[in-house]
Amino acid sequence: MLPVCSTDLWETLQQSNKTVVLYGMGNGADKILDACAQKGVTVSGVFASDGFARGNLFHGMPVRTWAQTKAEYGIQNLIVLLSFGTSRPDVLETIGRIDAETELYAPDVPVFGNGLFDRAFLEAHKTELEEARALLSDDESRRIFDNVLQYKLTGRLCYLKNAESDPDKVWESILHPRQITRAADLGAYNGDTVRELIERSGGAVQKIYALEPDARNFRKLCAYAESEGRAEVIPCPIGAWSEKTTLYFDKSGNRNASFEVNRSQSLDARPAKCTAVEADTLDHVLGGHAVDYIKYDVEGSEKEALLGSVQTVARFAPKLLVSLYHRNEDLFALPLLLHKLFPEYRGYYLRRFRGIPAWDLNLYLTKD
Repeated sequence: MLPVCSTDLWETLQQSNKTVVLYGMGNGADKILDACAQKGVTVSGVFASDGFARGNLFHGMPVRTWAQTKAEYGIQNLIVLLSFGTSRPDVLETIGRIDAETELYAPDVPVFGNGLFDRAFLEAHKTELEEARALLSDDESRRIFDNVLQYKLTGRLCYLKNAESDPDKVWESILHPRQITRAADLGAYNGDTVRELIERSGGAVQKIYALEPDARNFRKLCAYAESEGRAEVIPCPIGAWSEKTTLYFDKSGNRNASFEVNRSQSLDARPAKCTAVEADTLDHVLGGHAVDYIKYDVEGSEKEALLGSVQTVARFAPKLLVSLYHRNEDLFALPLLLHKLFPEYRGYYLRRFRGIPAWDLNLYLTKD
């Protein structure tokens, strides 16, 4: 059964008489301001870490320190909306201290796409969420699913804390990297996840196809590939998609870079900085060559990337990692799509690593 939510975050804010302030600036804060405007919630101020509060303005509001904000409004009269993401232990510790002092929420706004994961969204997609949850293979997956769902509705950090997983256990009990000899990394960034796979495989990995459409990241990926002597890393300057085509890559957002088709409406006021890039299917890139592990973390294009790798997955049954955190609907739409495309897969394991908000939420699929 799905968690019952009588009040979501936005209703909580609407019903409160406290002063609402943002902690942080940038793309995340832009989206939260846009969501507050849609919900009729007034934001009265903004503060940042001491090194970033220099008398500057954000949306016309002076950026203060936390000490200045407390002095102005009073600690008992504040609601803080966390407006950035982080996994840094020192920053998480600071956030935890503020959370202990006052009423703090981390609103869940989609990295890509539009709309909010509010109570109305939950009710509209309840059946699909229940079907996706039913696919999960173990208690830990269901615990994470339930806590992430509660977090998305309430914005409370306690639910994120209850939805954490140990990365080492994921590699040891699900992926078994010493059994991986060939892999494809879709959304390879600068090679960080390729490097981790090689290190954890203990020399088993022989070849990795690394797809990365962002030009700056691709240059770093190529530099890493040239220096990597433990396995053959093949950098591919393309985006994973459902067909071979040319798309426009938008780098104007400061949270993530993506294809322009993923651009959120909350960024409409920001001119897009686009460049044409090649997109292709993984099936075509591999040309029939086998892989036994595929990672899909492609900034909101997971659906298209999966559709472009149907032949490879059907033929070789590799283990899959699919990110579920870029869009509101990813939590249910991608598991249901995977079940439709690859009904032979039986292992569905949901895991999430430490950080705020509910990023690094991944679904791992195995055939057994």
